[in-house]
Amino acid sequence: MENCLFCKIIRGEIPSGKVYEDENVYAFRDINPQAPVHVLVVPKKHFVSLSDIQSASDGELAACLRAVRLIAEQEKLENGYRLVSNCGPDACQSVPHLHFHILGGRQMADQMA
Repeated sequence: MENCLFCKIIRGEIPSGKVYEDENVYAFRDINPQAPVHVLVVPKKHFVSLSDIQSASDGELAACLRAVRLIAEQEKLENGYRLVSNCGPDACQSVPHLHFHILGGRQMADQMA
């Protein structure tokens, strides 16, 4: 999508702190980190959210999850991490492009809400 913030980042029109890239996935540091490690993992193909993945191939979706594992290893998150994908306005999805937050580098709160 032409005006999508994350699509612009993927195309290099907006600078980002890239931490990983392959043919299907682009990952970068969140500009408002909620943990010492806060990386966004974004499919290069535009999908609004998990509710909009009907046209996604299994390979495209698997690539995101495989990237999460590689990034967690690269960021030395040996003690664990949290993976979050907000879906829609009630979940406070701020950018309408499917993305996964990798949060780590500290003990997470027991409750997610």
